[in-house]
Amino acid sequence: MSDIHVNNVGKAFGDFVALDNVSISVPSQSIFGLLGPNGAGKTTLIRIITGITGPDSGTVLFGKNHTTLGYLPEERGLYKKMKVWEQAIYLTQLKGFTSNEAKDLLKPWFEKLKMSEWLNKEIEALSKGMQQRLQFAITVAPNPDVLILDEPFSGFDPVNAEEIKREILALNENGTTVILSTHNMNSVEELCSHVALLNRGEVVVNDSLQNVKNEHKESHFSITFSGSQVAFANLLGPNYEVLKMSENGNQVLALIKAYEGAQPMKLLSVLSNSFNILKFEEQLPTMNDLFISMVTNPSSSDE
Repeated sequence: MSDIHVNNVGKAFGDFVALDNVSISVPSQSIFGLLGPNGAGKTTLIRIITGITGPDSGTVLFGKNHTTLGYLPEERGLYKKMKVWEQAIYLTQLKGFTSNEAKDLLKPWFEKLKMSEWLNKEIEALSKGMQQRLQFAITVAPNPDVLILDEPFSGFDPVNAEEIKREILALNENGTTVILSTHNMNSVEELCSHVALLNRGEVVVNDSLQNVKNEHKESHFSITFSGSQVAFANLLGPNYEVLKMSENGNQVLALIKAYEGAQPMKLLSVLSNSFNILKFEEQLPTMNDLFISMVTNPSSSDE
């Protein structure tokens, strides 16, 4: 099982500090979201983890003596004049496999991703999404222990993106540790168990997704009920504020904020005596909201 430990890694390019004493831990068999705005240092960190670039300081340690890596970079690289099957075999052979081994590894993925009809097409005849699908297949075919995906959904329509998400989840369920770098926060919500957020070369957050959300929750509650909106608001008392209320048929959805001294479960009991409460749940912040907040107001993440 391969935890990845990035310890106090620093990297500068001239006067520009890309990574400043960065430390993160990627749990074994997790889907780990590596997040941050453009220029935060994500790609530099990925290149250091893969050994493409060396750090100026610090270390990257793997939990096993040997860990196989699969890396799909954001900048795609295919030979435009080569045919699809020829290229797939060639790139897989570069990872140390014979031609026959490469074919055996690739065939199931070509079938699974419905690429068998492309074998004799030239790369330049493929759409961006088709090229992306091909490179994903080449990356995952050797069944790496650790799979690093940098913006893997770029170029995909929603249907193809969902298919690749299912494949990522399946690989993870079979034991692959996945590092996912993406700006698509919906994908982070759907896939990731742990996240790290970089900003200006520094680690802002490094924790499980659930812990990050719990740490930054704002005591917002969503209540779905049937009854009078005015009577509902009057029952809340001074420790609550109605942020939003909307009606849908016979149901009302209310978003409220609880202030210091509020007792949400006691409020639920009081409301249940006067209204038909259909749903009562705490609203955790979305990763999209947290990303924007932490990047635009970095000091808030240190509180």
